[in-house]
This record gives sequence, structure tokens and C-alpha cells, in this order.
Amino acid sequence: MSEKVESTGMDLLKEIANVSGKGGLFRILKPSRAGVIVESLDEKREKTLIGPTARVSVLKDVSIFTDGEEESVPLADVFLKIHEAHGEEVTLQPKTASDKELIEFLDKILPEFDRSKVYVSDIKKIITWYNLLSKYTPELFVAAPEEAEAEEAPEVVAEQVAETPEKEKKSKK
Repeated sequence: MSEKVESTGMDLLKEIANVSGKGGLFRILKPSRAGVIVESLDEKREKTLIGPTARVSVLKDVSIFTDGEEESVPLADVFLKIHEAHGEEVTLQPKTASDKELIEFLDKILPEFDRSKVYVSDIKKIITWYNLLSKYTPELFVAAPEEAEAEEAPEVVAEQVAETPEKEKKSKK
């Protein structure tokens, strides 16, 4: 197996961050002496230097509190469930939706979410982030090549097994 591992699917969330005090999401480009250089995840693609004192949350490390056996569910899993239920865009508008509508939305996606720890503002962020990611990084929702190969592998193995006896018969003659 090669040493170079490509970022595919939800692994790309390790390159996407939320910066406290700044709207939207950012792609982490590279660290610098004075902080980290990021690019906005929108049409403008503005590059900005985020200082070392800024609160930067990498989406790969974010999770949603739950009441179930597990204390939390990774945000990546929540995004995949939203993608299955809503496709490329959540039509519910976080700014105009009522608190009840937002809670019902997350309840359909993640029924076991902890209602005392997950606030309406968090649900608004989830919807906003999902729509941004779906629009500007659709590759997040594409299956990783390993998964695609795993699905095809049984057929390929079956074909190879079927061919093997004929080759052996020919080589014995």
C-alpha cells in the first residue's frame, strides 16, 4: 500500500474549520509563525491569517451530545445522515425557522440528541455548515475509493475463481 493517503469523503473535515467570531467555514491551508492561513468556504475564497489566540474548531473534532449509550456522535456522521435524508441542500432556513422546527429537524436526523446540551443555535450552525459544505465541497459526500473497491471486490474474486480451473486444465495438457 502506498504511503500517500488521499483525503476523501468525510476525512476532508480535518481541513475545514469554524473560527469563533467569524461567520462561515474555512479551509485550513497551512500553519505560519503568526497563526494559521485559511481560505473562506464561499464564492470569494478570501485568504486570511488567523492569529494563535483565535478559537479555531476543526469540524473533524466536533461532535453532537446524545442521551444514548455513546455520549456523542461525530459531526461527520450527522452530516451523512442529513445527506441521506435531504440530499444536497437542507431547505429549512435557519434564520427564519422557529425553534420547534429546528428541534424537529435534528430529532428526525439524530433522535437521541441531548436536548439539554444541544442548543437551537447549534442546530442552526449544523444546517448552515451542511449547506456550505454541500455547495462548496461536494466531494465530502462521495464514498471513499476503498469503500467502492470493497463493494466490487466480491464480483472480481468470483470471476477469478471461475477462471482458475480452466487455466489449470489448459496448463496440465
